[in-house]
Amino acid sequence: MSEIIFGPVNSRRFGKSLGIDLSPALKQCNFDCVYCELKGAKPIKEMNEVILVEEIIASLKKALVKYSDIDVITLTANGEPTLYPNLRELVDEINKIKGAHKLLMLSNGASIVSPQIQNILSKIDIVKLSLDCATQKCFKKIDRPYCQIDIYKIIESMKKFRKLYKGSFVIEILVVEGINDKIEEFDKLNDVLKEIKPDRVDISTIDRPPAYKVNMVSTDRLKELSLCLKGLHVSIAYRKDYEGKKNSFNDSQILNLIAKRPQSSEDINLSFDDGSKKRFEMLLEKKLIHEESIAGTIFYVV
Repeated sequence: MSEIIFGPVNSRRFGKSLGIDLSPALKQCNFDCVYCELKGAKPIKEMNEVILVEEIIASLKKALVKYSDIDVITLTANGEPTLYPNLRELVDEINKIKGAHKLLMLSNGASIVSPQIQNILSKIDIVKLSLDCATQKCFKKIDRPYCQIDIYKIIESMKKFRKLYKGSFVIEILVVEGINDKIEEFDKLNDVLKEIKPDRVDISTIDRPPAYKVNMVSTDRLKELSLCLKGLHVSIAYRKDYEGKKNSFNDSQILNLIAKRPQSSEDINLSFDDGSKKRFEMLLEKKLIHEESIAGTIFYVV
């Protein structure tokens, strides 16, 4: 397998993923996030080293023959994939050969201010953009962007993109201790997200050694912060060794909980005791609760 193509890897949120790294040789990014697993580097405006579309497609064709059981083909990079200058041509060529597989874009979201990028992303099945903060002060501290990037322009552009985009739109918030782990910041994010209207919001924290000396928050803190996000499909990145407190709910409490915030299958498994799970299953059978799949993640709604 070439350096351009990697995986497949199993993603809890998107299924079995075959990755395409648009900057395999070095980090090329318009952010220098404090939590990034790659070594810190000065943010750039555009890519300096560019691989050919033909090379990417040739590698992908070989990989698709070998790995036909994948769920998604993921565009990513050692840096920011939307900086790839031939992105429009690449997306068009992938769409010709991807068959039943979904095409997924993982982006930090900064390039969404460009109408051209919005147009390109509209051709992709699943788009996941980062939004770690809703204020410029917090944004600059955690994402350390290229000097001309403004979080308020990004937010307004996400709203415009949502109106034209027909695929699955996911926002990711990565939480760092002492930076964006405050209720006040999440209340502001909630206000913004209600206007953006993403299909799903993923909340996570640091799970690999970061470039800078910053710390993760606990899974319990992620759960607390998630309660600030009202009426949204929120997926929490639970650690594999996490054992949450099991709660007992009656029927009305289950329905009320799900009405306030759709619950993922992981939420149910980790937070409901055995009796509550049985009551949940009965409500599901009675069709008082319904199952939805959003970009590979199962949610329950009323």
